[in-house]
Amino acid sequence: MTTGTGAAIFGCAGVEVLQGEAAFYRDFDPAGFILFARNIESPSQIKRLTADLRSCVGRDAPIFVDQEGGRVQRLRAPHWREWTPPLEFVAAAGDKAERAMYLRGALIGAEHLALGIDGNCAPTLDVVTAATHPFLKNRCYGFDPDSVSRFGRAVADGLLAAGVLPVMKHMPGHGRAQADTHHDLPRVFADAETLQDIDFAPFRALNDLPLAMTAHLVFTAFDPVHPATQSPEMIRVIREEIGFQGVLMTDDLNMQALSGTLADRTRAAIDAGCDLALHCKGILSEMDAVAGQAGTMSDAARARMERALTFRHATALDIAALAAELRSIMDQAHG
Repeated sequence: MTTGTGAAIFGCAGVEVLQGEAAFYRDFDPAGFILFARNIESPSQIKRLTADLRSCVGRDAPIFVDQEGGRVQRLRAPHWREWTPPLEFVAAAGDKAERAMYLRGALIGAEHLALGIDGNCAPTLDVVTAATHPFLKNRCYGFDPDSVSRFGRAVADGLLAAGVLPVMKHMPGHGRAQADTHHDLPRVFADAETLQDIDFAPFRALNDLPLAMTAHLVFTAFDPVHPATQSPEMIRVIREEIGFQGVLMTDDLNMQALSGTLADRTRAAIDAGCDLALHCKGILSEMDAVAGQAGTMSDAARARMERALTFRHATALDIAALAAELRSIMDQAHG
């Protein structure tokens, strides 16, 4: 039995909360939950699932999803809007791209909140380079830090207007990764000045956002051994040089960029300074291993989470008007 909120975000196995999962969640009291395609069937089912997850912990815990557009979107037709990949969407919107990205964020957020989902793992603030791996490239917003910052801010503002928490990723920058972190650990050899000026810049520009997700990359200019997720030096850079004071969660601990057991991976991330361990697979035995090392949130992490949750306040949005405006922008761009 934990004596405080658990320092982890967990998935679940299917479309409803299983008895063993419910008992585990009640005992560990995770900081929040995350949903994937395996958890999604229909609007009414998701509403039940999100309510049941919160019931397990007895509070309005945040529930996240990845809804970037393109390949990475868990809510799909016929129940929800389909979105083109962000990089293609920005190009198609032309000089109205900033407004279009705001509208996209607001419409995505409104769909989320209607289901009881109040967090989206976006915006993606990684700057595209010649080296960017195909698994990431069209998930990004642009080729220079200024445009990435502007479009990222627009998406975040749209989500926040809908009452949904944005989680910027992959801090401090994934654009130079030449390998897919689901399978390998990339090493970035750029010098510190280049990284500060380009890769880190969008995160610095949006350092007031409430939550962020780490990158499983080695930045040799700062720490030649540990990926950012498990590097005390990189967490220092994130906190002191980038200036981010919000909730810092890991990217998924199951990704093979990390080595060792799940317990090892969790302990290293928490010891390095991450606030929350993210485990996405929904496998109960694995969640138990993560929980055993994540423990409860530190006082500082709890204060950051309390502040983050104050961002959850929706404004009155005319969804039909926003959708019509977005259609008009895209039609004019194509015309």
